[in-house]
Amino acid sequence: MLVALEQGRSNPNLATLARISDAFGVPVTLLVDVGGEPAVRISSQDASRVLWRGPSGGTGMIIGATDPPWAVELWHWEVMPGEAFGGDAHAPATREMAAVEAGSLTLTVADERHTVNAGQCARFPASRPHRYGNEGDEPVRFNMVVVVPPTRE
Repeated sequence: MLVALEQGRSNPNLATLARISDAFGVPVTLLVDVGGEPAVRISSQDASRVLWRGPSGGTGMIIGATDPPWAVELWHWEVMPGEAFGGDAHAPATREMAAVEAGSLTLTVADERHTVNAGQCARFPASRPHRYGNEGDEPVRFNMVVVVPPTRE
């Protein structure tokens, strides 16, 4: 996959970017970011990047990330009814947290389903297979934090 990316024969999807970032122990934003950054970075939503698009119009937008080690990614998601994403486990010790703003999120971690409603927050080890879905009739909006552990050498 990396050879195809380097040669411009392929574009990575979000799952591929996540696997590459896990392998290198860096946040996804480091893979798609260009240029040097100042010590304090202030960004607006228009500087965010949509890295996932659902078949019904849902989006997964990465807002920003801190630098390694122990990088943290901040995401904003809108998942339309019937849409879902995820499935793969991340690197060992990776953690995720999702705070639902609107709707009802179905979170599946290691084949165990959980309902996370508006105003609730779920925290879990992302080193287990996990999936986010919307089984309801209205869009689900939530913010997600991914904590990427430092790589061991």
